[in-house]
Amino acid sequence: MRALHTAATGMMAQELNVQVISNNIANMRTTGYKKQRAEFQDLLYEKVSRVGTQTSDQGTVLPVGIEIGSGVRTAGTPRVMSQGSMVPTSKDLDVAIRGEGFFQVTLPDGRIAYTRDGSFNMDPQGRLVTSQGYLIQPGITIPQNSTGITINAQGTVSVTPAGTTTPTQIGQIELSMFINKAGLQSIGDNLYLETPASGAPQNGLGGQTGFGDLLQGNLEQANVEAVSEISDLIAAQRAYEMNAKVISATDQMLQSTTAMMR
Repeated sequence: MRALHTAATGMMAQELNVQVISNNIANMRTTGYKKQRAEFQDLLYEKVSRVGTQTSDQGTVLPVGIEIGSGVRTAGTPRVMSQGSMVPTSKDLDVAIRGEGFFQVTLPDGRIAYTRDGSFNMDPQGRLVTSQGYLIQPGITIPQNSTGITINAQGTVSVTPAGTTTPTQIGQIELSMFINKAGLQSIGDNLYLETPASGAPQNGLGGQTGFGDLLQGNLEQANVEAVSEISDLIAAQRAYEMNAKVISATDQMLQSTTAMMR
C-alpha cells in the first residue's frame, strides 16, 4: 500500500531532523558555532481527480479535487547565522566579532576559509594562527618579547616592543562578508568555504559600513538555545513515532485484506 512508502519517508525525514538537532546540542559549547535547521518539502501528488475539471455540459467544475501525496523529502539544512553571546576570557589573543563578518584563514593548500572563531594563538615564529595552526589572513607576526598586545574595534593590532613604552602598530585584522551567509560550505574546524551560492566575499575593516566591530578578550559562543533544541527533539521524536504507527496500522490492514482473500 502507498501509505507504507509515505510513512517511511516521514520516518527518514525525522531521523535526519534528529541528527541535525543532536549536532546542534553537541556543539553548544563550540566557539562561533552556528546552528542548523532541517527544512522539508512535500513530494509529488497523484491527481486522482483534478480540481477544476468540467463535470457537465453546462460548464460545472469540480470545486475540489482528489490528490494523494507521496510523502516528504529534506529540502535543506541551512545554518542560522544569528549572533551568539559574548563571553569574556581575559586572553589578549581572543577576539569576537560583534555584528557581521568572518575572519579570513589560509588553509595549508592555499585556499581561503572563513570563521567566526576568534580563539587565536601564536606559532613558534610569532605568527597569529587559529587553534589548528592555520595562518590568519592577512598575516600578522608578533615581535619577540613584545608586551601589551591590543586589538581595537577596527582590528588594528598593536604591541609594545621590548625596551620601549610606545605602542607600535604591527598589523590589521580584516573581515569578510557574504550576501548569502547560509550558502557557505562547512568543512569542520569551525571553518567555511566560499561557494557560488554564498557569493564572492566583500572584505573590509571592523566598524566600517555593514561590518561588525571586534572585541578583544572575548569569544562568541554558539547560538544554540538548549530549551529550543530539546523542544524540537521531542517534536521530532513524536513525529517519528506517529509515522511508525502508520506503518503498523497499514500492516494490520494488509493482514486483514490477505485473510479475507484466503
